[in-house]
Amino acid sequence: MKKLALAFSLAFATIAPAAVMNVEFKFTPFSGDPARDKEVTMVPGKAEVFINNVPIAEEELREEKLAITPESHDVGPGVAVPISSAGSVVRKGKNKFRLEFRPNDAAKFYDAQLRWSFLSDQPTHDLGPDGSGSLTNEGVDDRKSTKGKVVFERDFTAAFALDFPWHHYPAVTSLTEDDKKKIVALLQARVAWFQPNFSALYKAIEDDESLKADDVRKAQCLEAAYKAGVRVSAPQAGELNFTMTGGPEVMVARENGTLFGLDEKTFAGVQDEETQACASVVLASVYPGRIGAVHKPDGAWEIVD
Repeated sequence: MKKLALAFSLAFATIAPAAVMNVEFKFTPFSGDPARDKEVTMVPGKAEVFINNVPIAEEELREEKLAITPESHDVGPGVAVPISSAGSVVRKGKNKFRLEFRPNDAAKFYDAQLRWSFLSDQPTHDLGPDGSGSLTNEGVDDRKSTKGKVVFERDFTAAFALDFPWHHYPAVTSLTEDDKKKIVALLQARVAWFQPNFSALYKAIEDDESLKADDVRKAQCLEAAYKAGVRVSAPQAGELNFTMTGGPEVMVARENGTLFGLDEKTFAGVQDEETQACASVVLASVYPGRIGAVHKPDGAWEIVD
């Protein structure tokens, strides 16, 4: 009986479908013919990416030459979005990806292309020395000879996403002035994390494996940046835009500049390059250009990263 059970178990493992570990979208606006040319020219403009109506990224695309893959005639990406890196905005289950592109020259015709692929846990020798994944269900949406703004939308399922309690909160459809004041108070409290001895900020990054809080402590880069004059700031309610997403998240952004005042000039006083890199990565993570707020069942507001 044990041998039979083992045989059944091995057989099931053999036929079990591969689990999807990531979804990646790649977008390119271009001029040229990939079937004929060795390279095409990327069309300059602004690309904005949304997941579940929440803005997660925007990128200025510049005019440059893009190589063409000889065998497949694929165009190199102007924007690449790995969904596993998009954070808590991704829901376990069904999601919607949207990309909006506005070319600098609205009168000029160009081609726009969105590609997507799913990375599974099926072993392969094609994706690196560890053979840890394979691409499946690749697809492409080509828009030929278009001009002006273009919008791509694509539903995808993310069984790999984490399920957070706030994902199931009711959608926020309106905000009172009191709501806005409470959200501003949370932003101000977060700004207060960045001050000696930085214990609150270290606690905030403790569970973020990509930041490695112990390494940040050892590097003392936050302390050095603060000593060099680096600061963050929280705006008042009148300086903010509050955007409903159709879900629990209310996106909070500053009308002018980044939400907490971080920009390319912030770290100018930090002379050591390693210290500057360390501090900028940590602070950009804790103090992003925009942030989400959700209304808890008990009536309180909470910032979600």
